[in-house]
Amino acid sequence: MSGSGRRDGWLRSYAGGVPVDDLFSAALEERLSRRAPLAARLRPRKLDEVVGQRHLLGRGRPLRVLIESDRLSSLILWGPPGTGKTTIARLVAGATAKAFEPLSAVTAGVKEVREVAERARVRLAEHGRGTILFLDEVHRFNRTQQDALLPHVEEGLLVLVGATTENPFFSLTGPLLSRSTLFRLDPLTADDLRELMGRALADAERGLGDDPIRVAGDALDHLAESAEGDARHALTCLEMAHALAVEAERETISLADAEAALAMKALRYGADEHYDVVSAFIKSLRGSDPDAGVYWLARMLEAGEDPRFIARRLVILASEDIGLADPMSLLVAEAAARAVDYVGLPEARLNLAQAVIHLALAPKSNSATRAIAAATAAVRDRPTGAVPLHLRDAGYAGAKVLGHGNGYAYPHDSPEGWVRQEHLPPEVSSERFYEPSAHGSEPARAAAWRSRRGDVERRDDGGE
Repeated sequence: MSGSGRRDGWLRSYAGGVPVDDLFSAALEERLSRRAPLAARLRPRKLDEVVGQRHLLGRGRPLRVLIESDRLSSLILWGPPGTGKTTIARLVAGATAKAFEPLSAVTAGVKEVREVAERARVRLAEHGRGTILFLDEVHRFNRTQQDALLPHVEEGLLVLVGATTENPFFSLTGPLLSRSTLFRLDPLTADDLRELMGRALADAERGLGDDPIRVAGDALDHLAESAEGDARHALTCLEMAHALAVEAERETISLADAEAALAMKALRYGADEHYDVVSAFIKSLRGSDPDAGVYWLARMLEAGEDPRFIARRLVILASEDIGLADPMSLLVAEAAARAVDYVGLPEARLNLAQAVIHLALAPKSNSATRAIAAATAAVRDRPTGAVPLHLRDAGYAGAKVLGHGNGYAYPHDSPEGWVRQEHLPPEVSSERFYEPSAHGSEPARAAAWRSRRGDVERRDDGGE
């Protein structure tokens, strides 16, 4: 290469003593930071800037001590979206002397984990430096992928920092979970979110910019109270409301701006919310609260819950919690289940709503639940005993020779349609598994049954 060519190449490579590639990288990073969402621009740079999670990151609290002393062992950060899991991981990266390797379980797999482990092994052998693997959305790793990660965590080659919005007891394998410390992050309070949005308004460099804009108190309260403890969502909605106000050339973000921004939120409904919402739904019906029942029904349907799953839960509840107090409830629930398949959504929500209200208003009895539980316990814990001869199958040749059916009294031969005879083996003949409730139509039916059997007299005199 000629001298001028080398000189031109050098000029292209350096400017003012700084490599041109570095200048380009710095310029790109600066422009990207300006274009980043507000939540990313305001991401804390040190522990004292973190809002919320004081039980973990307050002075002297466990996670803070481990981060500041660079003594982290494998841990799982579990919490709803926008509570600081990734922020904490970034702060770990800045505080540790170990190498920090970030991966996302959405895009990474066993191959990427093995590559990280190989780099960690070389790093440890050559420089004595450990490695922290930050695995975001760790619940997305299936069992095979988690099993591939486990040996590296087990031998201490990798310190795992996993982040998940899903209940780790449902999504992580027992061995991986047992080798990690679980830290649960709480949703931010409304006051936490107000503080965070206040920073966004006050920080001209990292916040909403130099626009001379304020936020109305009711708008700030609405954003803080409606964000469900999600800092990212609160800041995203604040940025959206700010854009609406600036576009309209207003100097104040109004309540209407906040409401318009919040209307764009998608309903959160993860795996653990699924179990919690279903639990609230069932307990509301059991508690005879039709308002709560239709609310939780609507919340499940809006979140995309399978209506057949809801219908199955209603059929179960009709027997588990209502039973003989209102036998019609099982038919109503079963009809709603059939309507879901026959009609489909969105119209089937009407059938489900009718069934929900009927079941909520119905008198409650768990006598069938208690009866089958008591009978099951007797079967498991007591000698079962042989079937009494008079109850055995007598419909085949040779049965009479064996004495099967001898002494059986056919109830329809009696004018009352009932005859006194024992239907239990001797080992459990004194047991009573069914105890009727005092609700709905059950007491009348139970009273007639007890009257026929003479239960009151038998219990008074100790037997027949």
